[in-house]
Amino acid sequence: MHWVEKLADEVIKEFKERKTIVCNGGLSVSGLQHVGRLRGEITIAHAVKRILKEKGFDAIQTLVLYDMDPWKGKEAQLRQFKKPEEAKQYIGWPLYLVPDPYGCCKNWTEHFWHDFGDYLEEFAGQVKIVTTRELYLNNERMKNFIKECIKHRREIIRVLNKYRKRKPLPTDWIPFEPICEECNRIDTTRTLSVDLDKEKVIYKCQNCGYEGTTSLTNGKLAWRLEWVGVWYALNVSFEPYGKDHAMPGGSRDSCNDLAINVFHFKPPVGTPYEWVGYVSRGKDLGDMGSSDFIGFTPREWLEVAEAEVLKYYYLVNPPMKRLVLSLERVPFYTDHYDRAERIYYGIEKVEDKDLEENIKKSYLLAQLKTPPKEFPFQISYLHCVALVQTLPSEGDLLEEAIKRLKITGKLKRELNDFEKERLKRRLLCARKWLEIYAPSHYKISVLNELTDDVISKLNKNILNLMEKLYENLKEAEWTDESIKQAMVKIPKKKGKEEKEFFRNLYLIFFGKEYGPRIAPYLSMLDKKWVLERLKEAIRKLK
Repeated sequence: MHWVEKLADEVIKEFKERKTIVCNGGLSVSGLQHVGRLRGEITIAHAVKRILKEKGFDAIQTLVLYDMDPWKGKEAQLRQFKKPEEAKQYIGWPLYLVPDPYGCCKNWTEHFWHDFGDYLEEFAGQVKIVTTRELYLNNERMKNFIKECIKHRREIIRVLNKYRKRKPLPTDWIPFEPICEECNRIDTTRTLSVDLDKEKVIYKCQNCGYEGTTSLTNGKLAWRLEWVGVWYALNVSFEPYGKDHAMPGGSRDSCNDLAINVFHFKPPVGTPYEWVGYVSRGKDLGDMGSSDFIGFTPREWLEVAEAEVLKYYYLVNPPMKRLVLSLERVPFYTDHYDRAERIYYGIEKVEDKDLEENIKKSYLLAQLKTPPKEFPFQISYLHCVALVQTLPSEGDLLEEAIKRLKITGKLKRELNDFEKERLKRRLLCARKWLEIYAPSHYKISVLNELTDDVISKLNKNILNLMEKLYENLKEAEWTDESIKQAMVKIPKKKGKEEKEFFRNLYLIFFGKEYGPRIAPYLSMLDKKWVLERLKEAIRKLK
């Protein structure tokens, strides 16, 4: 069984009697909403929901935004403002009260949510977004839960102190954190007393010294109780959680303990998942982080790759395996996804049957729509990178690409609408990737004229190899594999001679001494033109 199927079976075992099974995730919009957050809170939750629906259960997916969390004012957060020193006044404010540093949205949360939330549909379809602010204001179950927390605070203190041996909670602790009506901080207030009938609290702010009375809707629960409150308010049956919550005796254990032994309900089934690392320009920057602004967003991913590629990467690997992402390596991720597609359709075989099954199920779970019955036309990402650089600049991108693919023999039939749309999408992604992230050696343009300057740089000692290549290419079927074989068949010494052979080719066709694998690029060019250019170079070298 795929690990997602095992999770779904566990949910069914625990909650099959529920009318609706809620698969939930949670995020604090403390800054950059990076793609690492798609791993557990979106992709895993969506995959479990999908299997539950396939098994006949009414399942929905929710995502809670913890917008009542205090803003920490980390260096990277402060840098978002034009005047970082002035922004320090917002430290400790609930996230939803912190102003948008760029002035285009209502607040901090709304601004940084856009690059994640606006693109969720491409990764998970229907996801109901709920903010903790909304829960405290409008959800009756959450309002009742707050009252239960205050009524049973002695039991709560007893349970939590099992996990807080170094810093036990005092016996007079009240688990509610009001927003100070004087300075807006939520991290420095202490509730002194509560009137449950009037739903009011008396509190004192340790930051500004203000003492006053406010409503139970103007604040939040201490965070572990808030987590349990979310489970209770939304009736959550499944929720993944980051590895930081998974330590024995850690936050997840304490929250489960509270749910079972204080509030007497089953905590949701869950699974821990590992953080996602980030590499940029070859440098490992560590784990992606929201408030540290490390990583990149779903919007940035979708500019250069399909959502399914990232979802497959998350699903084919076990959730506690550390994964590292780099936008410079998008062709690598798409190659893995394309191979999975070929395996799913039986075009490519895998000897290990368990591995084959894992790949097939991961590929299927990565799809938002049912895949076509027949294997669709597939072209690799790097072929698209080559194609967009060898097509004429004028004309429609898709039409010109289809024309070139037919001329070069890569496409031998008409494409349906689905195939046209995905080809166009990949071409646009490849073009954007070239503009922003591609290493320099991928950026090429066909040399219009074989100048004397280029000829002077060619190595005459391998003229015989160039002549053999010309003869081989004349007979070759015009595909990248055939062109590659035409080069492989030429007897040449490993090392300098082989290096000079390819150096000559890059100079002849692109005017530079190095580049990416050349066969895919040549296959995108007209065969007659390639042979003429090679023949011209040989003639001028003699």
